[in-house]
Amino acid sequence: MSIQTGINNISSEWFKPEIDKKVLKKLSKRSDFYGWKHVITFFTSLILLGFLCLNFWGSLIFIPIYLAYCTLWNGADAIWHECGHRTAFKSRKINDFFYVIASFMNNFEPVRWRWSHSLHHSYTASIDPHDYEVDGSIFSNHSLLSFLFIFVPGSSFFTIHKSLHAEILKHALGVKTQVMEDCIPEDKKKNCIYSSRIFVTLWLTIIVLSFYLASFLPILLFLTPKFFNSFNVLWGITQHMGLKEDAKDHRLSTRSVRLNPIFSFIYWKMEYHIEHHMFPMVPSYNLPKLHEEIKNQLPKPQSLLEAYREIIPAVIKKSKDPNYFIPVKIPSL
Repeated sequence: MSIQTGINNISSEWFKPEIDKKVLKKLSKRSDFYGWKHVITFFTSLILLGFLCLNFWGSLIFIPIYLAYCTLWNGADAIWHECGHRTAFKSRKINDFFYVIASFMNNFEPVRWRWSHSLHHSYTASIDPHDYEVDGSIFSNHSLLSFLFIFVPGSSFFTIHKSLHAEILKHALGVKTQVMEDCIPEDKKKNCIYSSRIFVTLWLTIIVLSFYLASFLPILLFLTPKFFNSFNVLWGITQHMGLKEDAKDHRLSTRSVRLNPIFSFIYWKMEYHIEHHMFPMVPSYNLPKLHEEIKNQLPKPQSLLEAYREIIPAVIKKSKDPNYFIPVKIPSL
């Protein structure tokens, strides 16, 4: 598909809901208090779960504790995301500091993902230019079995050849992948290669440490949590799964859901996903307030159960008809 027939030819502007400019300005204000509150609570809880893993290593109770640790560890995705937008803290330096740490925790090489995430917001669910962040949720035609397999803990070990680990390794070896060619400016590609090499060096250091200590714990605590992120996938994949491609209305291509307080903390309010795509510079901790301001212009938020009641049939239908998408009821004002 050419640029002329892609998302740029649909309309000149994205749909924007009506909202008072003063209210939006207030909601866009960043807060060091809320940023530090989340980050300190997150890392303190993660360290405590890590100590419990260490204490119960070798017993059966280690398994549920480790899965809880992995679920929380994967909450670094939300820190990466918020700091990537530089909305978690007032300070650019603090945002960038935690962005790099969370990038390593997520296997999100920071240069590649800075640029691909920018493309994701500029061309959400677009085939041309390609939106690399919705490959598994809109562009892929899963069978029901392959879709359900995603939620099995450890299942991503079987697809490691297509994983971010493989992509980072390619970049570290100087291989210019398609996502690098499409998303990263020429003068930033070397930075992507260098940071990928740092990631690989850290991986090897952790593996060597495990051999030195004659224990798998360093590998389990610092390398493999991304393989046991079933709960995180459960809510994360709802963002765009089964929805419409090439539409300049985030209400058609993006989904908001509602989570319990623990999951919402781990996700850092990103369940308000339509609201985030419409106003990406509003900090996540202000998204519930933003929702209240514009909710009469948005589809009704869904529970996870309601979301999967439409996602699972859509996966089946889309496997037979690649052009199928879930129709969304938009409020008529």
